[in-house]
Amino acid sequence: MPELPEVETTRRGIATIMTGRVLERFSVYESRMRWPIPADMEATITGHQVVSCERRGKYLLLNFAHGTQIVHLGMSGSIRRAPLDQPRLKHDHVEWVFGDARFLLHDPRRFGAVLWHDLADGPLESHPLLAKLGIEPFDPGFTGKLLHQGLKGKTQAIKQALLAGHIVVGVGNIYASEALFKARINPKAQSGSLSLARCETLAVAIRQTLTQALESGGSTLRDYVNATGEAGAYFSLHAAVYDHAGKPCPICETPIRRIIQGQRATYYCPTCQRR
Repeated sequence: MPELPEVETTRRGIATIMTGRVLERFSVYESRMRWPIPADMEATITGHQVVSCERRGKYLLLNFAHGTQIVHLGMSGSIRRAPLDQPRLKHDHVEWVFGDARFLLHDPRRFGAVLWHDLADGPLESHPLLAKLGIEPFDPGFTGKLLHQGLKGKTQAIKQALLAGHIVVGVGNIYASEALFKARINPKAQSGSLSLARCETLAVAIRQTLTQALESGGSTLRDYVNATGEAGAYFSLHAAVYDHAGKPCPICETPIRRIIQGQRATYYCPTCQRR
């Protein structure tokens, strides 16, 4: 699934072209996504200027003067720029055209979403998909103290608490395993048991891990491509533990273990990340 670094890389790519331009054509070729694309979406935004392209968690936000288009890439979605005369691919479901610039949403599994939040419906932050999201990991307000307060009293495993996104958003499956390894915290550790000092270490590790992923352009997600249509740089080639089951830990050489938590694979070093 595209996580924060992949979505942010996409946002940066489309923002340089979409921002300030009038959307000349918006087409929906398959409306049956995770939630149906509104039938009046084309009429709602065609002919209007994109004011800005932002991101909240894993959601891309295309802001217009009268509302915001909310885009989620789902499990395997991507947005790429394509030549005007290039035939659509089988799973290209949505198209944006700005003069000589054309973007296509490609989503083989159709777990993504393209929704609309009208300005008249209130603040964007009140939208059901955004209202319960935690703080952004690069926000100055994201600190070990905030993380410690958010985890207080929680009995779920720390890996699951991070993936939930209620305290901090964007720490996806790959990056959670990597950040916990950096912080030397066992992914099965009870969230509420972490001390303030360990939460401070984890907050730094989360920010460092996501920064590294952003600098490399994203992870090795099979279906991920950036806004130019190129495959993302392969962050997981530099991963310390993710997808390295059985390989030696880069610190102590203990074989990396793989477990399943909440139907997601978790990788960790049983020696460096003792409970």
